[in-house]
Amino acid sequence: MNSYLTTFSKALLTGVFAGISATFICIIYNVIFRDETGYQLFNLINVSSLIFGVNILFMLIGIIYYWFIKYMKRGGEILYIGVFILITVFCILKTYGIHRTDDQAANIEFHHLLIAMIVILSIAASIGIPVMFHSKRFEEHVL
Repeated sequence: MNSYLTTFSKALLTGVFAGISATFICIIYNVIFRDETGYQLFNLINVSSLIFGVNILFMLIGIIYYWFIKYMKRGGEILYIGVFILITVFCILKTYGIHRTDDQAANIEFHHLLIAMIVILSIAASIGIPVMFHSKRFEEHVL
């Protein structure tokens, strides 16, 4: 580990980088999805909410990751991954209960858009952060 990086700062910065990456992927998916489907409800999922929401969320996820690896020495990382997979399943199930409009087709499109965003964020949080945290190349070239 570089001398200027503590475990906390490395986990936090890894979370921030994963958040920035997930934000770009979500924005690209959002644009492609809206172009393909013509979905136009912008109130909840838009560029601003993705940029600010995802990056703040991933900064917090980086801190949570640090907590898991610091205070749950054995199996903390596996437990972290398991917890985030359970959170993902919970969020996907709860998505089906959201009804944004009286138009059933627009609701289904919203569900597809939101579930895809949840899956993208979940992959970045549950797999991306641990993989990047342990990558020497990531540490050398990004951090």
